[in-house]
Order: sequence, then structure tokens, then C-alpha cells
Amino acid sequence: MSTDSDAEPDPQAAADVETETPPATDTNPEPSVPDTGEESHQERRLREKGQRATAREEQAADAAAEDVETVEILVYRYDPEVEGKTTPRFDAFHVPLEEGMTVLDALIYARDEFDSSLTFRHSCRQGVCGSDALFVNGSQRLGCQTQISDLDVPVQIEPLPHQEVVKDLVVDMQHFYEQMDAVEPYFDPDEEPEDALDEQRQTRENREKIKLSTRCIQCGACTSSCNVAAGDNQYLGPAAINKAYRFVMDNREGEDRRKERLEIVEQEHGVWRCQTQFSCTEVCPKDIPLTEHIQELKREAIKEDIKFW
Repeated sequence: MSTDSDAEPDPQAAADVETETPPATDTNPEPSVPDTGEESHQERRLREKGQRATAREEQAADAAAEDVETVEILVYRYDPEVEGKTTPRFDAFHVPLEEGMTVLDALIYARDEFDSSLTFRHSCRQGVCGSDALFVNGSQRLGCQTQISDLDVPVQIEPLPHQEVVKDLVVDMQHFYEQMDAVEPYFDPDEEPEDALDEQRQTRENREKIKLSTRCIQCGACTSSCNVAAGDNQYLGPAAINKAYRFVMDNREGEDRRKERLEIVEQEHGVWRCQTQFSCTEVCPKDIPLTEHIQELKREAIKEDIKFW
């Protein structure tokens, strides 16, 4: 009879108790790139755009649920410096309608509440600065003077036609100002008072004659409405010609200077290019009879050329 110590070892049992070899570790692991969670400018822009669109939809839904009267405005959008905005489009905004609300009020609300990137010019809000001239429902208007309640809805708001668009509702006015400067809009009397404190007197009748021409706020609405100006980039335009009228017809203007100014406006691209369409007079926010002033300058130019022997 044999004891356990005399028994031969079982190879299978030895295999069962064999320990498992641990996996080898890499002594030179690849450095991991930390996930900072930062988003690119493009991703952020798209996210904010989506948030603004969602906010507009929620606001419209809330207004409908609360039975708040709103007005829909369709705003022209364009930005040549931002990818995805180089193709013009219209964005819709639903703005709570309030008594006395103007187009400018609606734009300010849309910018402040929905889309801070919405760009347009405005300043005094009293129809004096001329900075917020726009193309509203197919006509040139001042945003601060135009009541929403007077317009058909949806209200479509665009930049002034026949001008290069800088961004959204902002147009480049440089050429317009250059045309205004071309008529040399400043006094040049033949004689000046000896005392610097003495007035250069103007008759009451003469003041009444030129009074309306002095109301121009250089908004550019008249030039934008002019088909001649749209096709002839050198045409002085109704605003510049009106400015010339203001000095030519002033009885304090020097006679030689008056003749020189008439020569400026009767050039090839001056008063004779006007086709008497009255579009400039119709859209002028200050009710200046621009077409009438242009015709009167034509008559003055003819009288200067007539010789009496």
C-alpha cells in the first residue's frame, strides 16, 4: 500500500495551477490629445445662427399663444466677408406690434432681441440725419418716419437700390457724397462785409424761394429712385443739383461764381440728363420739389447763353 507522497505527479493538475502571465506594458505610450471642448469659429457661428432661428420661432409661438399682435418683417441679409452669407437672402422676424411703431423701431427690436449681427444705419430717429434711408415695400423711405401700420404686411426691407451693398441694409454712400461735392456747395460772394460781425443780408422773398432746397438731409433716397442716375454713374443726380440750386438762386452769391456754378450743372451729365420723371420728388422725405428745381436751373442756363445785341 503506497502513501500520497509516493504517488507520481499529475501533469494535468500542474497545468491547472499554472499562473497567468500579466500582459506586457508599453514603456513608451503615445501621448494622448486632450479634448479641450473648444469649438471653431465656424462651429460657433453655426450654433449661434441656429439658436437665433430657434429663438425667433419660439418668440412667434409664444406671441401666438398669448394672442400678442405681431408684424412680420422680411429683412435683406448679405455679408461678403462671412462664408454662407455671400448670397443675398431674406430673414423673417416676428416683431410685437406697438402703437406708433416705425420701420426703424422694428429693425432695432429684431437686432436687439433676435440677431445682433443685423446691420443698418440710424442716428437721430427724428428724420433729420438722413442715415436710415431704406427701400421699404418697393419705395425709398426713411425708416424712422415710416409707420408700420401704414404698410402692407409682410413688410419687406431692403437697402437702397442702385448702390453697392456693404452689409445687410448698409450701402456705400461715397459716390453720392462725391457728386454733392462736385457742385462746390459753399458761398463765394463778390464782396464781404468790412466788419466780420456784419451780416450778409438776404431778402425775405429770396429766402422763401430757396427755403425748401435747404431742407436736404442727404439721405440719398432721391438719387436711388432716379433711373438716369442708375444708368449714368457720372450724372450729378437730383440731390447734388438741388444743392447747386440752393446757391445759384441765393441773392448773396457772387455773380461770377453763380455763372461758374451754372456751367457745372449744365454739363453733359448735369441738368440736361434729367428726364422729368418726378420719382425724386415723390420719394423725398422732406418734400423738396427736386424736379421743379432742376427745370428752373435749365431755364437759368439757357438765359445765360442767350445773347442780346
